[in-house]
Amino acid sequence: MKHARTDGIDPAARSRSRRRALQAVYAWQMTSSPITKVIEQFQNEQDMEIADLEYFEDLVRGVAQYHDELDIKLEKYLDRTLVQVDPIERAVLLIAAYELCYRPDVPYRVVINEAIETSKRFGADQGHTYVNGVLDKAAADWRSAEIQQKR
Repeated sequence: MKHARTDGIDPAARSRSRRRALQAVYAWQMTSSPITKVIEQFQNEQDMEIADLEYFEDLVRGVAQYHDELDIKLEKYLDRTLVQVDPIERAVLLIAAYELCYRPDVPYRVVINEAIETSKRFGADQGHTYVNGVLDKAAADWRSAEIQQKR
């Protein structure tokens, strides 16, 4: 039996928001369209009704606003430049980095798990293992206090 969450967060809607955010960030990277146009296009799609629209917008706007900073932060954990990372995995990493740095309300394990699942669904064959390795190292630095509490 599933227990209802008392914090008002629907994990399934959040997952859908992350998947849609991945598609939006990918489109933004590929087309260089203004982020407001990209968000508008995605808001008009039918399945956005079942996603957490506010969370979707926060992720996409956050990645767009902080992408230079996130690029620099992530490159420390990469074996190549961020531009050389597959565009899907790059979008996943940017979204997860944004959540790890700017959404402390989301547990790091949730961020990493969602990034892995999204990579499995949309990315290259072994892209999820790369994403996992990068985010494990990043979370160890960026969320060290939270990780210490869990031990």
